[in-house]
Amino acid sequence: MNTLTLSPTFLSDDFLLQTDTARRLYHDYARSMPIIDYHCHLPPDQVAADRRFDTITQLWLYGDHYKWRAMRTNGVDERYCTGDASDWEKFAKWAETVPYTMRNPLYHWTHLELKNPFGITDVLSPATARDVYDRCNEQLPDFTSRKLLQHFDVRVVCTTDDPLDSLEHHRAIAADPFGVKILPTFRPDKAMAAEDPAAFRAYVKRVEEVTNREIRSLADYLDALKSRHDYFAELGCRLSDHGLEMIYAEPYTESEIRTIFNQLLPDYDNALADLSPVDIAKFKSFMLVQFAEWDHEKGWTQQFHLGALRNNNRRRLREIGPDTGWDSIGDFQQAAALSRFLGGLDDRDKLAKTILYNLNPADNEVIATMAGNFNDGSVRGKVQFGSGWWFLDQKDGMEKQMNALSNMGLLSAFVGMLTDSRSFVSYSRHEYFRRILCNLFGNDVENGELPNDVDWIGNLVQDICYRNAEQYFEF
Repeated sequence: MNTLTLSPTFLSDDFLLQTDTARRLYHDYARSMPIIDYHCHLPPDQVAADRRFDTITQLWLYGDHYKWRAMRTNGVDERYCTGDASDWEKFAKWAETVPYTMRNPLYHWTHLELKNPFGITDVLSPATARDVYDRCNEQLPDFTSRKLLQHFDVRVVCTTDDPLDSLEHHRAIAADPFGVKILPTFRPDKAMAAEDPAAFRAYVKRVEEVTNREIRSLADYLDALKSRHDYFAELGCRLSDHGLEMIYAEPYTESEIRTIFNQLLPDYDNALADLSPVDIAKFKSFMLVQFAEWDHEKGWTQQFHLGALRNNNRRRLREIGPDTGWDSIGDFQQAAALSRFLGGLDDRDKLAKTILYNLNPADNEVIATMAGNFNDGSVRGKVQFGSGWWFLDQKDGMEKQMNALSNMGLLSAFVGMLTDSRSFVSYSRHEYFRRILCNLFGNDVENGELPNDVDWIGNLVQDICYRNAEQYFEF
């Protein structure tokens, strides 16, 4: 077989580390730090069951819209992405695509994940595909979902959960601990989605069923949702999360919100509401404030993922569904609404710890400076510019985020990387991030821009890799 292995420079132990100082920082300080994955989409049922994967395809390709987008771009039919092709056929098509992903972060991630945990240093291609597939599959009995988390020294995982989730799997994990905390995150996007009145009406009915409460007013609805917020807290939840195009901060009166909500009530005698865009924005603004105040009351951290333009391909959305790779960066205006929203909460001393993630790199400096407006000394890094997210969690995106944060704020207070992934092998992204972080500091030292105090800088690196998150979230 014509097999290419990783070259002495590509993905070597010193991968991405361009200077001696960078290498010291990574190997002596960053490499062995544990991981706190405070935002991800890992399925808690698979952790509860300690899932065993039959093939590397199930572990690696199922649900991975990053890979699906690359395969489609390379001319691979949908059957091999989300369709009914066999696991081997899907893997073979991915292996066929990988050589054409050079300079896309998928090329790095693919080979990092083969190297760790599988110890495979072959370059994936059609020539190596069958051998790599078989060798990975042979090791899968040793890499169940729980064993993978332990392998990567993950200490805490925060999943992403709808307020109506039973959290039964989190309960099961808590009753059968294995050394990794698996905690829920409160993600109430559907609870404020007034732009789709039919779906919202159905959601309100589900709230009634789950909470065993009749909802006939806005107050009833808020009380029911608050009971779910309390329930999440009982299961160890420490964070909320919101996926938004932009922050909603439209002025409103409570009378207006009651009127809007009454139009959405699940009463079969009422026609579905035909709300105006302004009414929708007002309702979302009101709900965001409610959630933010509950988070502050409990000492949680609120996260806002801003700027995704979702479901662009309507035909594929109808055929395959959401979260299958048809989203992109949006160009929404963020600054004024963020200022109103954060400022309004701060005025009433109800601003919780907050992490802002942006998807458009044009907003890096906006987000970095906005965070600084509301850091009041009460908590170190109270308002954070979050890590490079989605299309930006690659080398260039991470460097730009960290450079903007360094220039406009304090990189030293940063809570670091997360996976934002559905895959149990995505923890190689933490290695990727740590190498990039150490390289930034190392280059500055050797350029004479920072003093050659490797011990001090090494401790800052360890803070960013782990300790800042440990202290900030108070797990």
